Amino acid sequence: YSPDHVAAAECGPDPSEISFQGCSCQSASCLASMCSCLPYAENYKNSCINYEGNELECSKPIFECNVMCQCGESCQNRVVQRGLQFRLEIFKTAKKGWGLHTLDFIPKGRFVCEYAGEVLNFREACRRVQLQSPSDSNYIIAIREHLCDGQIMETFVDPTHTGSVGRFLNHSCEPNLIMVPVRINSMVPKLALFADRDICAEEELSYDYSGRHHNYFPALQRDQEKPQGEELKKKPCYCGAKSCTGFLPYDGSLFCEQDTTGCTKETL
Repeated sequence: YSPDHVAAAECGPDPSEISFQGCSCQSASCLASMCSCLPYAENYKNSCINYEGNELECSKPIFECNVMCQCGESCQNRVVQRGLQFRLEIFKTAKKGWGLHTLDFIPKGRFVCEYAGEVLNFREACRRVQLQSPSDSNYIIAIREHLCDGQIMETFVDPTHTGSVGRFLNHSCEPNLIMVPVRINSMVPKLALFADRDICAEEELSYDYSGRHHNYFPALQRDQEKPQGEELKKKPCYCGAKSCTGFLPYDGSLFCEQDTTGCTKETL
């Protein structure tokens, strides 16, 4: 078990690296008008991620204050780095294997947990996915951030063998969590999960594996499409939501047509 990302041996970036300069704020809590870690606006209000209207504002990058910052530990821009704040419990579901639910009420916007694991490069992510059998559970997640200049920043995380409690989260077509990349000490993001609505005690926690929920970038959907010339054996979805698609999301981008020596995509 690891609450934080870990480096995969020679297969990806080092998530423990400290590469960001800290802010020079002398106040107990940083303000967007003065702090270099808040170039856009305050990331949090009362420990809740900022909302714009009724939608989660997830299009702007989030940088928390880090170990190099001069502000205090009580700074309002330090949320994800404080770790778990609610009691969570792993439990056995009827059809979905293990799941995760909360023992406490969680208000909308609060940080719940991280999806932490080994940080991989694209080549290693491809290799591991292609070694899986159809009956294996896939925990490898690919996060794609679309930048304003058209570039795509990719992060691959695998908690199969080493990871946090987030690996037990099941998919839902109507989830109560949303995943947001949050950067603290370096460009390797924390994959932070926030409450998308008020969540009752004993309620199962879930997020959308496809990333489409509240996503402002329709281009991300192309990676969920079935690869040409390949018969895809989809796994059934048992989320029980009214809008359930009937199948778990599928990311075909990690199935290269040739072996992984032909994978040359760049990542962090």
